[in-house]
Amino acid sequence: MIRISEKTLIDLEFGTVLEQIEALCVTDYGKQKALKIVPEPTKERVLFALKQVNEYKSSRLQDSSIPAHGYDAIDKEIQLLGIENSFLEAINLKKISSISRTTNHLLAFFHKFQELYPVLHETSTVVPFTREILTLIDAVIDRFGEVKDNASPTLQNLRRAINRVQGQLNGSFGKDLSRYLSFGYLDEIKESVVENRRVLAVKAMHRRKVKGAIMGSSKTGSIIYIEPEATLQYSRELATLEFEEREEVIRILKELTDRLRPFVNLLQQYQEYLSDMDVIAAKTQHGEQLNGIMPTITEKRELNLKDAYHPLLYLSNTAKGEKTYPQSITLNQENRIIVISGPNAGGKSITLKTIGLLQVMLQSGMLIPVHEYSRVCLFDRVLSDIGDNQSIENHLSTYSYRLKNMNQFLKKCNDRTLFLIDEFGTGSDPELGGALAEAFLEVFYERESFGIITTHYANLKMLANELPNISNANMMFDSRTLEPLFKLHLGEAGSSFTFEVAQKNGIPYGLINKAKKKVARGKIRFDKSIADLQKERSKLQKTTTALKSKEQRAESEKERLEKINERIQHKLENYQELYDSNQRLIYLGNKVNDMSERYFNNKKKKELIGDFLKMVEIENSKRKKQTAKQRKIEKAKEERIKKEVEKKVEVIREKKKEEKKKEEIIEKQKPKVVLKIGDRVRMLDGKSIGTIDTIEKGKATVNYGIFTTNVSVDQLELVQRKK
Repeated sequence: MIRISEKTLIDLEFGTVLEQIEALCVTDYGKQKALKIVPEPTKERVLFALKQVNEYKSSRLQDSSIPAHGYDAIDKEIQLLGIENSFLEAINLKKISSISRTTNHLLAFFHKFQELYPVLHETSTVVPFTREILTLIDAVIDRFGEVKDNASPTLQNLRRAINRVQGQLNGSFGKDLSRYLSFGYLDEIKESVVENRRVLAVKAMHRRKVKGAIMGSSKTGSIIYIEPEATLQYSRELATLEFEEREEVIRILKELTDRLRPFVNLLQQYQEYLSDMDVIAAKTQHGEQLNGIMPTITEKRELNLKDAYHPLLYLSNTAKGEKTYPQSITLNQENRIIVISGPNAGGKSITLKTIGLLQVMLQSGMLIPVHEYSRVCLFDRVLSDIGDNQSIENHLSTYSYRLKNMNQFLKKCNDRTLFLIDEFGTGSDPELGGALAEAFLEVFYERESFGIITTHYANLKMLANELPNISNANMMFDSRTLEPLFKLHLGEAGSSFTFEVAQKNGIPYGLINKAKKKVARGKIRFDKSIADLQKERSKLQKTTTALKSKEQRAESEKERLEKINERIQHKLENYQELYDSNQRLIYLGNKVNDMSERYFNNKKKKELIGDFLKMVEIENSKRKKQTAKQRKIEKAKEERIKKEVEKKVEVIREKKKEEKKKEEIIEKQKPKVVLKIGDRVRMLDGKSIGTIDTIEKGKATVNYGIFTTNVSVDQLELVQRKK
């Protein structure tokens, strides 16, 4: 059974993730459920929840996308159905009809595409499919949420009578309106509505001249509202009919409500089902915002996260347009515990929270932002001790609270536990607190728990170096600027860079030297050695990166040259085959030509036939016997070579055409030279050079010495100006 404490969820800010998912829900019930998400209690439930979200995500890539699941809550309607003799209004019945139709649509969809969405189909099978609710409601309520005229014969007759009387009332009122308006008794507004009745707006001075019932007056008293006497009868008749209509509508609604009461439990199931789908859709959308995936869930005890992002930090930085640095971390049987050290503000705590939050999200059925090759196992417990836990209410100091927390760790830690401890051992005397922290760590190690801790204590770094299944790690810093690089480096402890950071922040050098003398010399040397190692590693990292980059470029260039060489070799082989084939054809052509010439001279047919047969026999002796299949392959090869050659020739022709077009365009773009009498010219498509004798109306007379010709000036190009 998986149990993850409320404290761990608070430490890892899991509630903020739930608020983000809640904001993506479209139903009120779904929003409530989103805020109550907790890690699933069993491995089977975890995998089922993850597959639900993964299938919903895959639907975005399918032609058959999942239908909408939104609905209006029907809690009030369900409550009324449980009260005897109560009835639902038409608008309430419309909501029930809508939720029933939405559910049926989803159930039918998942039944049809159960091969594409097996887990979502299984989720849907708990809700029965029925059209009875829709049939009952649709027989009475129209698509606008009103009771249909044909819901009963009585209602139909009443509404016809209402329409008839309403028409008579309007006709009668219209006549009185026109008559009194012609008499000048009415105000400019002519008419109004009082208590749902049409009334005439009569000027106060003429009120006695208009027969009817006074229904009221304006605030100033200048207008009296009178219902004409002729319409009073129709109004009374209409009121009676409307009362009878309402009674009939209530009777129909009561009858329909009674028929729907047996479906109360089913309607509750509808709400549960659609709100569950709403949460699944919101989880999917949240995962897409994170570029989240479902990593491989492994039976082995291993946690191999590649390019893992902190979800909250990623969304926050993305909104600001800032970069988020991913981390890669591995825990397995050979490396169960990682001790992260290094200066503050380097990203140790964020790395710790990233691992914890991603694990909790995954075990709550959410997609997480990691590389697709990541592998994750499931833990029965995730224990955390992160942040300042001073308790004012319980009068406990930070250290007392942490000791109490460690005691809980000792009770719960086993080989199915992931523990996360930030600033392990702090809050007390460094030597004593460090010793106690070391003892705790040894217990966690003996119980084969998985865990990550951050610390500044040298003894914990040394313990991680001595024990085989614990490793040191540090957050990388630029050795020159001492700026954090936000990258986790496994394999060695990190220096706190205490004095280096102090010097960078302007603390006097003399004061730093004085502080160094107060610290044990061995500790300074140990810390300095770690710092020097980190600096050297930073240099080696840059060199390695540069060499890898050069190697990749060289490999890329090598592949490119090999491809070019392969293409050239292929072309040479094709050209050689074509050349040999053409040479053979030329040879045969020459032989046939010689035979033709001999026959032309001596007219000896037998000799011609003999020579021809001899030539054919010689050529056939060179041919290899081939099956029909081999001949087909050979012919196809020849055709392919021929097509390739034709294609290349066509490409060359096209290139020449393009070059010619470019030349023509360039020629057209050149500024035109104004030709004058005496200029030496030639035609654009000719070679002979002549002299212009006359130019008139765009025509020039060109003298070539022996003859002259008239030609358009546009067809001439200048060779030499007249001297």
